[in-house]
Amino acid sequence: MCDGKKVAVLLAGGKGTRLMPYTAGIPKPLVAVGEYPIAEIVVRQLKKNGFTNIFFAVNHLSHLIEDYFGTGERFGMEFNYYRELIPLSTMGPLRAMQDDLPENFLVMNGDVLTDISFANLLNEHSRSNAIFTIASKERVHNIDYGVLHIDETNALSGFQEKPDISYLVSMGVYAANKAVLTEIPENTFFGFDHLMETLLKKKKRVNVFRYDGYWNDIGRPDDYISALEDIETLKGTFEITK
Repeated sequence: MCDGKKVAVLLAGGKGTRLMPYTAGIPKPLVAVGEYPIAEIVVRQLKKNGFTNIFFAVNHLSHLIEDYFGTGERFGMEFNYYRELIPLSTMGPLRAMQDDLPENFLVMNGDVLTDISFANLLNEHSRSNAIFTIASKERVHNIDYGVLHIDETNALSGFQEKPDISYLVSMGVYAANKAVLTEIPENTFFGFDHLMETLLKKKKRVNVFRYDGYWNDIGRPDDYISALEDIETLKGTFEITK
């Protein structure tokens, strides 16, 4: 039990198929971004933000992650590993941790590069009455076509030439209240999308924490190459220089 401690759950069980060939023979959280694996950058940030305990949800090539991070002693933290016997997606692994998690805790993908304050996110969530909080980032997408607007008779009612559309996306970083675990079935493939559908249907309060700083969800080769370019200028921000 970790009551009174800052706890983060690091989701590190995916196969990283979209990031091939960089993930050939290595789990995505161990892919290097600059001098460190992406998951180590995350761990160092969590340490900086006052987190003391990390629970790794692992599956694919889990032994490599466990061998690399060990007990957490070299980081001055405590690490525990929850091994999936079957794929459980992003939220499914949390149910198996329910006896060990504190009242409020952080949950995040193990391959997210961002300079968000994890401590602020958790503090804001803990002060709220939300069962779950989603860190979000505004994205702007340019539509490379002329957009037509029509009325109910199919007559043109408006026109936009190559407009920009903005929308909020999930950053893959969350804060959760322990009560959310009762909404997650045991030993079942249960993703973030399933949990959101469940919470919306039951009218449970979910907050959105808007963030306008740096964020890169390293899911595709283009994202990874971008992260490699960005990391040189972000070392000071992340305090990851050796």
